[in-house]
Amino acid sequence: MDRFSEYRVMWVLVFYDLPTETKKQRKMAARFRKDIMADGFTMFQFSIYLRHCPSKENADVHIKRVKSYLPEQGLVGILCVTDKQFGSMELFHGHTTKEKQVGGQQLELF
Repeated sequence: MDRFSEYRVMWVLVFYDLPTETKKQRKMAARFRKDIMADGFTMFQFSIYLRHCPSKENADVHIKRVKSYLPEQGLVGILCVTDKQFGSMELFHGHTTKEKQVGGQQLELF
């Protein structure tokens, strides 16, 4: 099987809605965002971050890390989809279809 099959390569999406009413809550929300970014997630939309993973096993590692970063309060969702599913997404900017940015193939070191 091809190592970079569109059915094997995964995208992990993290959605969150965290409280930011107090200084402590803002600090915890910022910490969560910084932690997932340090793990290679990039912003897709406000409070939606994503990460490309070469396999389900690799995605599971990053999902486990996100779970270790969970703040005390707020809502966090994690969704894992294949590259094939992710590629079928339609993006719009207003009424205009927006071109998808093609992600590069991730370098793997052994």
